[in-house]
Amino acid sequence: MQNSIFYFIISCLILSFTTVKAQTLTLDNVLSTIKTNNPQLKMYDADIQSMDASAKGARSWMPPQVETGFFMTPYNSNLWKADEMGPGMGSYMLGVTQMIPNASKQNANENLMKAMSSVESENKNFTLNQLNALAKTYYYEWIIINKKTKIAQDNLLLLEYMIKSMEIRYQYNMDKLPSYYKAKSQYATLQSMIVMLENDASQRKYMLNTLMARDKNEDFNIDSNYQIKDFNLLEADLSPYINNRSDIKAIDKTKEINNYKIEVEKVATRPEFGVKYDHMFAFGNQPQQFSLMGMMTIPVSWSTKMNKANIESYRIKNESLDWQKQMIANEASGMIKGMNAEFLNLKKQYQITQDNIIPSLKRNYDTAILAWQNNTGDLFAALEAWEAINMIQIDALDKLKSILLAQVQIEKQLEIN
Repeated sequence: MQNSIFYFIISCLILSFTTVKAQTLTLDNVLSTIKTNNPQLKMYDADIQSMDASAKGARSWMPPQVETGFFMTPYNSNLWKADEMGPGMGSYMLGVTQMIPNASKQNANENLMKAMSSVESENKNFTLNQLNALAKTYYYEWIIINKKTKIAQDNLLLLEYMIKSMEIRYQYNMDKLPSYYKAKSQYATLQSMIVMLENDASQRKYMLNTLMARDKNEDFNIDSNYQIKDFNLLEADLSPYINNRSDIKAIDKTKEINNYKIEVEKVATRPEFGVKYDHMFAFGNQPQQFSLMGMMTIPVSWSTKMNKANIESYRIKNESLDWQKQMIANEASGMIKGMNAEFLNLKKQYQITQDNIIPSLKRNYDTAILAWQNNTGDLFAALEAWEAINMIQIDALDKLKSILLAQVQIEKQLEIN
C-alpha cells in the first residue's frame, strides 16, 4: 500500500513538472516577457537612470579655493619680532576664495542634463519595437510550421493506409507496383519534411527564448490563434502615425537637447562673480589684518569665440536633423503604402485559394480515392489528386505566412501592436 502511494506521488510530481515545462505562451505573453527581461532594454534602463542621476548635480557650486602662506614678510626673520627698533614685520595669511555660479547658467545646465535621458527613452522604445517585430515574425512562422506539420502527419496516416491497402490488393492483382512505389516515395518525403519542420520549430523556440532572456532549451508551446488585421491605409494620412514613431521622437528630442546646448553656450558668455577673504596673522605687535574682495569674470571677444562657434554648430546640426526627419518620414510613408498594397493582394490570393481552389481539388481527390476504393479508378490518379491538394495546402500556408509577416512589417513601421 505504501509503495503504491509513493509511486502515485512520484507520478503526480512528474506530471506536474511536465505541465510546467510545456506551458503555452501567447504572443502577448512573449512580448511582455521581452519588455521585462531583454538585456538590451535593461541596458537602456541603466543608461537612463545614469543620466537622471547625473542631472541631480547640475546645480552644484565650484569647490572653494583655500590659500595659506606668508604675506609681506621680510626675508630677515629677525625683523619679524617686536623690539626696540619696531613692532615687527610680516604676517602669516590664511585665505579662501569662492566663485558664485550664475543662476542662469545653473538653470541652463540643469535643463540640458534633465533632457539627456529623453533621447535614450525614445531609443529604448525604438529597440523594443524592433524586438517585438522580430518576436512576432518567429511566433507566426512557428504557427505556420505547426500547421504544415499537422498536414504532413495527417497525410502520413493517409499514405500508410493506402500502402497497406495496396499490399493487400496487390496479392489479388488489384493494384500495380508503380503506384505502390510512388506512395512509398511520397511517404518517405513526408517523413523527411516532418523532420525538417520539427527542426525549424526548434529554431524558432531557441530564438524566442533568446529574445525573452530565458534558457534556450526551455520548452513551451504557442497559441495557434492569430488575427489578420485590416489597415485601410491606401488613402489614409500617415502623418500622425509617422510623427508618433520613436525614431522621429528621438530626432525631436535631440533637437531639443541641441537647443538646450545653445542656451548653455549663450549663458556661458555672461559674467560670474566670486568673493575672496584673507586673514593675516601679524607677527610682533602688529594688529591683525584682513582682506575682503569681490571678483567678476568679464567675457570679451577673444574669450567667447568658442561659444559662438558651438552655437552655430548646434544650429546646423538641427538643420541636418530636420532633413533626416523628413527623409525617414518620406521613406516610411512609401514603404507602408507599398507593403499595404502587397498585404491586400496576398489576402485576396489567399481567399481565392481557400474559397475556390482547395474545395475543387478536395472534390477531385475524393472522387479519385472513391473510384480507387470501388476498383473503377487507378491509384496513380488518386495519388496525383492527393499530391495536388497537398501542394496547394502548403502553398496556402506559405501565402498565410507572407500575409502575417507583411502585417508584422506594417505594424513595425507604424509602431503599433
